[in-house]
Amino acid sequence: MRPDLVEDATFTTRIDLHRSGCGCPLHGRRLFSGLLAGAVATAAFPALAREGVDVGQNSKFTKLVSAEQVESAAQQQYLQLRQEANSKHALAPANHPQQQRLQAIANRLIPYTYEWNDRARAWSWEVSLIGSQELNAFCMPGGKIAFYVGILQTLQLSDDEVAMIMGHEMAHALREHARERMGKQTATRGAIELGAALFGLGNLARSAADMGGQLLTLKFGRQDESEADLVGMELAARAGYNPRAGVSLWQKMAEASKGAPPQFLSTHPSSDTRIQDIEANLPKVEPLYARAPRPPRQFGPPALRGSGG
Repeated sequence: MRPDLVEDATFTTRIDLHRSGCGCPLHGRRLFSGLLAGAVATAAFPALAREGVDVGQNSKFTKLVSAEQVESAAQQQYLQLRQEANSKHALAPANHPQQQRLQAIANRLIPYTYEWNDRARAWSWEVSLIGSQELNAFCMPGGKIAFYVGILQTLQLSDDEVAMIMGHEMAHALREHARERMGKQTATRGAIELGAALFGLGNLARSAADMGGQLLTLKFGRQDESEADLVGMELAARAGYNPRAGVSLWQKMAEASKGAPPQFLSTHPSSDTRIQDIEANLPKVEPLYARAPRPPRQFGPPALRGSGG
């Protein structure tokens, strides 16, 4: 890593809001059952199947929260994190080698996202390298991607492994898993504010503000994780990255989680069969990789801390 990037910054930007048991206004009251039934009844999505990569229908719960609100809240949260990182000299500039690496990989994956979500064509995709030793990465709704130095450095990720993580995170955004989770929370815990939003009765600003805190820490379910693994592998394979890197990636992640589990796993729960599931899905995506053009350049991982690189 370049010496002018602070690599071990800590952040006060809150990304740990709205865990289970939250009592905020958005989650504090029960929703009218008639409203819920009506909203769910209007949801209808086609199943998505692309050359053997079948993930079924989008969740009906996404209809309970507007995509525009979620993406706007994500933009605000992402901007706040970038501003704090920049103030601490922990936001990598465009010419930083690892920032260039992440941007190059993203540029290859993004064109393959459009068939998964029409909104992705209009997203203002961004990629940030954050100078923190947390083992973390994410893609927020609207295409806001961040990788922390720690996950690249500690795990010594290859380009293929970076593409697996990036594809996985993109898949969460494309399949609107955060929006789905927020919809489920709204349905089960209430939220008078949602009813007001759906019927134009006000309180939209407060709902949007409450939303922002959820976006980085919503805990995805195992079904979401399995779906993101498969869609992420598909995106990466089409972009010319070896999907078998999903196996080595999760082996590294499992090794890293033997002590205190990394931040990434707090929102992305793993299962005992995750690697086996990835291996079982390889025949679905390896033909895509076989015919995909390869990246013109291979990057390397950053030097380990204290190695003098």
